[in-house]
Amino acid sequence: MLHSFNYIADEHTSTLIIGSMPGIASLEAHQYYAHKQNFFWRFIFEAFNENFDNPSYAEKINFLILHRIGLWDAAQTCIREGSLDSHIKNVVPNDFKVLFDIHPNISRLLFNGQKAFQLFKHFNGELLYHKQFMILPSTSPANASIPFNKKKALWIEALNP
Repeated sequence: MLHSFNYIADEHTSTLIIGSMPGIASLEAHQYYAHKQNFFWRFIFEAFNENFDNPSYAEKINFLILHRIGLWDAAQTCIREGSLDSHIKNVVPNDFKVLFDIHPNISRLLFNGQKAFQLFKHFNGELLYHKQFMILPSTSPANASIPFNKKKALWIEALNP
């Protein structure tokens, strides 16, 4: 059974990025989006015109918080062989209702891929009526169906509404 991480948010967080479940590299490193070929952190920094020059994990998290962005995953626990979202099963969801009660300023949800959205909608669909949301292409290296520049443009646009 795999376990996701605690959410990252504070009282100023207005945008929450929702993934499905951390991959193997992230779970081993105890860090969101730790796979070296995942574009997540690069897109975040470039959206705010900052160079992505190998910042520490703490610097990455501080950067998110500075820009009122939080992170969490749709699944709290699941079974999955490997890191592919298509292999996720037996999901226990995270409790987004509690998160939104604790952090009421969260008004926008950005989903990192279709699987994250599908899981959230399946378990927390009623919460979508109260938030703005957008489904973005997964930043995972496994998602090669959308060219890099297209992915990057979509993420940068979403992070700068």
